Amino acid sequence: MKHHTYLVYLLKNLKVEDIKKLEENFDEQFIALKYLYRNIIDKKRFPVLVILNALVSYQLNTTGENYWWEFSKYFSERRVIDDVRSIILFLKNSKGNRRFISSKIKRLKKIRAYIKNIKENYSEFYNDMTKFRDFLASVMKQDKNAKTIVFSVKMFGYAMRIYMRKFIPYPFDIAIPVDSRIKKITAKFTEQDPLSFWYVIAKEVGIPPLHIDSIIWTVYRKDVEELRNILPEKYDTIKKIRKLII
Repeated sequence: MKHHTYLVYLLKNLKVEDIKKLEENFDEQFIALKYLYRNIIDKKRFPVLVILNALVSYQLNTTGENYWWEFSKYFSERRVIDDVRSIILFLKNSKGNRRFISSKIKRLKKIRAYIKNIKENYSEFYNDMTKFRDFLASVMKQDKNAKTIVFSVKMFGYAMRIYMRKFIPYPFDIAIPVDSRIKKITAKFTEQDPLSFWYVIAKEVGIPPLHIDSIIWTVYRKDVEELRNILPEKYDTIKKIRKLII
């Protein structure tokens, strides 16, 4: 089992601004959202549609990247009258999200009554994403560290960065989304609970857990060669991180 000291050393070579570049140029989920925002008819609906889709983005039949492209292409140039109903219709026709549809529809109906509140408070929630996480956890009656809750905060952050053209880093107190991939990677370094482990790492390196997730998500699934041009000074560091986690 590899000691986490080397991981900490590597991550300390990165700044949040470096990870912002990685997210915006290398994360297919972010790139898909940029595509959607350019093509969506009613831009005011963009952040809430992203939130709704994130809340049902689990147990997929495809990769997360493919699924978010499917979502983005579906809602491009499509007129939306009812946000929740539109997501439900999308789910019923989705190729990448076919499992547990009835449970996912129930989840969407739980938040229906709060859509207006979310739209009226986009900016407030973006400026205080911890408040948004607590709001979602309360509405969905889930633990604040539940994977779908923290993942929805991450995707909301992506959406608002595009919508407001303003970058606000994720707060340190929002957990990394723990899925099978994170569990597998965590096991390379420790027998500790993944949530606790990545909280400690985040504080040690000065990078919030959701931004660390961006590093892991992208470099685990993609060859980092194209990062030579995007982050030339940090390319070697990212390449070493990839070698460490795969």
